[in-house]
Amino acid sequence: MKVTVVGAGAVGATCADNIARKEICRKVVLLDIKEGLAEGKAQDMMQTATLLGFDTKITGVTGDYSKTSDSDVVVITSGLPRKPGMTREELISVNAGIVKNVCEEILKYSPNAIIIIVSNPMDTMTYHALKATNLPKNRVIGMGGTLDSSRFKYQISQHLRCSPSDLSGVVIGGHGDTTMIPLIRHASWNSVPVTNFLTQEQQDKIVKDTMVGGATLTGLLGTSAWYAPGAAVAKLVESILRDEKKLRTCSVLLEGEYGQKDICLGVPVVIGKSGWERIVDLQLSEDEQAAFNKSADAVRAMNDVLKTL
Repeated sequence: MKVTVVGAGAVGATCADNIARKEICRKVVLLDIKEGLAEGKAQDMMQTATLLGFDTKITGVTGDYSKTSDSDVVVITSGLPRKPGMTREELISVNAGIVKNVCEEILKYSPNAIIIIVSNPMDTMTYHALKATNLPKNRVIGMGGTLDSSRFKYQISQHLRCSPSDLSGVVIGGHGDTTMIPLIRHASWNSVPVTNFLTQEQQDKIVKDTMVGGATLTGLLGTSAWYAPGAAVAKLVESILRDEKKLRTCSVLLEGEYGQKDICLGVPVVIGKSGWERIVDLQLSEDEQAAFNKSADAVRAMNDVLKTL
């Protein structure tokens, strides 16, 4: 099996590294437009193979999409971060062009690939990729909710002083500081609701800290995070290639589910060999549904920018 990661920046390289270490596939292609960047990172990672004991082959290429042929899964991380003074419309305009071009090039050589979108704004780019390619809806997946849910469980674990791996927690809605919805009511510690152990003040803080999790790291690091995003993408790739039927939160096309249509938003989905296979209905409360609708309105406003391009 073969995976291509487009964009050899911190997130893309970390994703490739995670995939190789776990031997999720036999071949990983790391592609970037910057001369030598992907080649250098791929060589650096391959020099850890004898130290870490993996046999996955990582190849770096500059702009040559023919080297990505017959990829089973393609991860798209390429695109610009929002810079000071840049409007939302400008960011969407630039990244929409990048994502569309990458999708077109990828599908020339891997027409059956499942595409995972990481580029920002992620929900809008997922929707754009789906519309630009006319692929079956199950083959275009936005990563954001998988990362947000991991951050949610981390925040819960800090208050419960427990292992994050013992926790279940879901974040739905848009992948943004004001659009994501951490569902504290649904979170559990080995099947026991975490609300049994947390005060309302703690619950509110967990939700707030989860929502600004990305911005908090950007403030500390001076740039976007990469370890958790890269690991989150690798987890999705693993769920697909190993046909695990794992329940992950991903941005996918809604056609009436959760009361929304013609929009990509984060909801729980089953991930397997064909991509996302079905949406799981969590039976939201009135307040949760209202928050989801508000999130959809914000993402739809960003999607409307695509119509002006």
